[in-house]
Amino acid sequence: MADLIVEHVRKEFPTRGEPLVVLRDASLQLGAGENAAILGPSGSGKSTLLHIIGGLDRPTSGSVKLAGQDPATLGEVELARFRNRNIGFVFQDHYLLPQLTVLENVLIPALAEGAPTADDLARARNLLDRVGLGQRLEHRPAELSGGERQRVGVARALLLKPALLLADEPTGNLDRTNATGIGQLLLELQQQEQNMLLVVTHSSELASLLQRRFEIDNGELHAQT
Repeated sequence: MADLIVEHVRKEFPTRGEPLVVLRDASLQLGAGENAAILGPSGSGKSTLLHIIGGLDRPTSGSVKLAGQDPATLGEVELARFRNRNIGFVFQDHYLLPQLTVLENVLIPALAEGAPTADDLARARNLLDRVGLGQRLEHRPAELSGGERQRVGVARALLLKPALLLADEPTGNLDRTNATGIGQLLLELQQQEQNMLLVVTHSSELASLLQRRFEIDNGELHAQT
């Protein structure tokens, strides 16, 4: 049974005239250890779909179920807890807090639930070792390169061992060398963790690394063959 089930998701936004339909029909399934890319031009609804899957937005109709739970049915407090525990986010902009060290930034998901435990601290250090930043724990984001900051973002997203990792244009702000490195790192960690990975990207090079590829066309999600 798939751990992520997206069924006939539709999203429209009200306007002064007819509603603006961004997603007409989007369905997909992913299981543990599986990964997929979502491609499409700017404005096609890729990020909107990712936000709905991640519980950051709600569909107009259709449903998303992660581990049997539909995030859209949860209240705000329960939803925030569900997201923090089950979903890791990697964004195009890393959103690191500039006043915090690398290690403290990675611990943010644990801080959201109280004081980090010894296990949280050990997990953060281990992840930073695995992304090649084990010697940069006390550095601030301003002291890192763009690629290094994105690696911190990846480690932060994985801290609480989420079932689902969502990456929205994770290489969009990076040069080719760093983009390749981040793409390979995401796949390597995802296979080690055996979670699910869903990547929205313009990059055909990044998409080619993933097991499955979908494309949004006129608001509909289609599997590429």
